[in-house]
Formats: sequence, C-alpha cells, structure tokens
Amino acid sequence: MSTTIMVRAEHAAGERRVSATPDSVKKLTAAGATVLVASGAGAGALLTDAMYEAAGARIVAPDEPHAADVYFHVRPLEPAEVAALPRGAVTIGTADPFTHPESVAAARDRGVTMLALDLLPRISRAQSMDVLSSQSFVAGYRLVTMAADAFGRMFPMSMTAAGTLAPTRVLVLGAGVAGLQAIATAKRLGAVVSANDVRAASADEVRSVGGTFIDLDLETADASGGYAKALGEDRARRQQELLTPHLVTSDIVITTAAVPGRAAPRLVTAQMLAGMRPGSVLVDLAAESGGNVEGSVPGERRAVEVAGGTATLIGARNIHSDLPVDASKLLGMNYANFLVPLLTDGTLALDFSDELVAGCALTHDGAVTQARIAELLEGAAR
Repeated sequence: MSTTIMVRAEHAAGERRVSATPDSVKKLTAAGATVLVASGAGAGALLTDAMYEAAGARIVAPDEPHAADVYFHVRPLEPAEVAALPRGAVTIGTADPFTHPESVAAARDRGVTMLALDLLPRISRAQSMDVLSSQSFVAGYRLVTMAADAFGRMFPMSMTAAGTLAPTRVLVLGAGVAGLQAIATAKRLGAVVSANDVRAASADEVRSVGGTFIDLDLETADASGGYAKALGEDRARRQQELLTPHLVTSDIVITTAAVPGRAAPRLVTAQMLAGMRPGSVLVDLAAESGGNVEGSVPGERRAVEVAGGTATLIGARNIHSDLPVDASKLLGMNYANFLVPLLTDGTLALDFSDELVAGCALTHDGAVTQARIAELLEGAAR
C-alpha cells in the first residue's frame, strides 16, 4: 500500500520555507509514495500549487485534517499539532527537542513516531539528508549580506585616481558549515577574513576557503559527529581574552558557534564589544539560542555605544527564510533523500537497526527513544 505524505503549510511567523518542492515531490512519487501538499504551502518559496500538481502531488485544503502516514514539517511542531495527528503517524522534520521537550512528550503520549532530522548522525551516508548543514550553508551566506548591508562600506581594497579604499576586515568566530560559508562569501566580496574555532580540524578548513586561521593556543574541544563541545569556565574566559585584540581591529564580526543541546557559548562580552571601532558591525547567528554576543536579541538590530560612536549589533532570527527559494530547494531534497531509502514499493518500513533511523528517532510506540531527552522529560515531571 502506497505511503501517503502530507506536506504542511508552516504557521510560524516569518517562516517562508517549505519541506518539499516540485523536484523532491517527483523523487518521492517515483519511489511509489503519494504526496499531499497543503494549498499555498510553497508560496513563500515562490512555488505554486500548479507546480506541485505538475510534479505529481495532490493539493489539499491547508486547514483541514488529512489522514496521512508521514507528515513533513520545517519548524518544530507544537504540542497541539502533534496531539491532532493520527495515532501511529510518522513526523519528519526538525524538532529541536531540547528547546521543545513538550512536543516530544505529546508525540510519546499520542503514539506518534517523531523523526528529527536535526539529530541525524553525521556520517557520510547522511550527507545528502543533513538539514543542519544545508540550512547552515544558506545562513552563512546570508550573515555576510546582512553585515554588508549594515556596514555601509565596500569590502574590497580599491585603488582609484581619487585615492585608495582599504579592504574591510572580517572576523568569523565558529568555523562550522555556516562559518565556512561566511568566510568564503566575505572573501568573494573582497574582504580580508580571519577566523577561529575550537575544533582541531578547523584550521585547515578555514584556510581551504581563503581565510586566515587565528590560533589562540588553546586546547581543542571536539565532540562526536564533528561538533564542538562547551569549554570550561576558565578556558572560555581565556578564549575571550585572547580574542579581544582581534575583535577590536575588525570591521565586521560574524559569530556562528553552537553546541548541540546547550546554550550558545558566549564569545563576545559587553566589555569586549565596547572596545570595537565606531561603525563596526556584529552579526550573531546564535542569538536564538542564547547568543554568542552579549546583548544580541533575535530579530533585532541595535546600536551599541563604543568609544567615539556606535557599533551595530544584529541578532539573527530564522535567517534561512530570508532566502526561502534556495533554502527550500535544499531542504526538500534532504527530506526526500532521507525517506526514499525507507520506502519499499512505496511502503514505509522503519528499520531501527539502521543507525540513521535510530539516531534521529525521538519517539516510537509510546516511548521516548533518546536517553537524554527521556531524562529531560523525567526531570520536568518530578
């Protein structure tokens, strides 16, 4: 029996991405699945209902319940949305379970299998499904264009008959996918770019995209899966001290550091920020998870007093939706690449011995399957 997939219209304010595109629908239907798309679901990404129909999807009313086996979503589902799903349904999308544990509890209680693509193990087989990497790629580019818009100066060194313009100096803190894309984008615009990260492999990665790596002579802090782990309090303070001279000589600072399941590490304090040049710009990708920069507020652009003037501090908020066409194109294929190998003659068969399925499954058969999340829910219930 063909598995039915429901592509929902996202309800979060400002969310313009969609979890399937006509191209990914073609891949899903070719694998034998039936795809339902909520009318208008792709409008924010310039995808019309007619385009989905031409790809083989069926358009359905967005605000009515529709029986499906699998539900695609971009943003984490709200508990009420989970509770309204059919028992035994499967959800596929980003869940951010440490921030939304109540939705995981709702899935457990409803008997819903919740598959969180933001928990996929970072192995080679998962690269084409990695929503964190694809969306970080988009975010890294957008961070630089936001900074350039706020900075009000050209990036490259330019020699003209009227004089020479000095190049913009950009500092990127955190050299994961978003950071590396920010480095590469700033370099393409002509900036002089330097970067720092606490992971061992980051120096070569920074150099590979044209940046200069800043070695702070601190021990590396690698966690499993290519992520960074949180620094101890003393090392974090030492990191701030060593970064300060690089910060105050930069025109633009872009921060992208994150630790899964924890608040974002504080890289720039208010005291450090106060020493920056007038007219400088900071963009904090981690503003929604606590902020790499003290005082950053998600979705806000603030003037911060520095000696001789002000600097601009921008807290990013869902910036992937600033580029919804490209973000959705990548996201849609991430979802399809994950689900298609799980379909046999169009029927979904979840194999929990597969490390990808087991690694991203949050709930199944009325139980929470991730130990850390289960402990979090147990602690909240006490």
